[in-house]
Amino acid sequence: MILANVRESLTRDDAQLAVHLLARAGVGRPDDAEAMLREEGIDAVLDDPRLLGALVQQPLGGRASLPLFCYVVVRHALRGVGEDDRTLADYVAAIVVHFGLKDRASRPGTSDDEQYDTLAALLEDAERSDPRRAFLVRAHLGNYALWVSGLFPDYIEHRKWRRGGPDLDYYAEMGRRGFRLAADHRLAHQYGLSQLYLVAAERFERLRVALNQVSDTLLFPDVNTPDRLMRQVRDEARWRLS
Repeated sequence: MILANVRESLTRDDAQLAVHLLARAGVGRPDDAEAMLREEGIDAVLDDPRLLGALVQQPLGGRASLPLFCYVVVRHALRGVGEDDRTLADYVAAIVVHFGLKDRASRPGTSDDEQYDTLAALLEDAERSDPRRAFLVRAHLGNYALWVSGLFPDYIEHRKWRRGGPDLDYYAEMGRRGFRLAADHRLAHQYGLSQLYLVAAERFERLRVALNQVSDTLLFPDVNTPDRLMRQVRDEARWRLS
């Protein structure tokens, strides 16, 4: 089960690396970043707008742990689309961290033997499985829809236009459904996750657009296709009207 726990998993080494990166990025005197960490806490350091650029551009940034890098990237992307909820950023970063490992994106649990490659198969199992597995599959439906539509939108657009595959709206609909189903499950109430899932469902499109920007600028920056341009124009128009 994926939890919003990336920030709490960060180590002192992560914090010190962030401080050193900010110091090299020109945050006043070299000890000013250290003072920020000491007086305002790790969140002030992680939220500094210069940290993302320092992580990506400075050679020292290559020493960042996966949790540190993913959290900063996701947090700054979400703030860029007007989403300031740290818990939500923590959760989305946790999805990116977990699904970036081996074949974790296709499995509802780390020890799960069954793999899924379609949202429809996940939705079908979400209704049929035993209670605990049903909860995991429901949450995974939301997580997987966000992961694919967020970080691989060009793949979805390509399949849509070339092969008649489902579009981004379909992924959004299924992702919202997965999170809402998970929020309604008794185990979500037991684990204190209901509100998080409801917020993720409500703001799914915002999360997706933020991850699209990560994909476009960091993962696949050299792709310039009509499909990508159409998506970017469409998303911009939607946000102006929202």
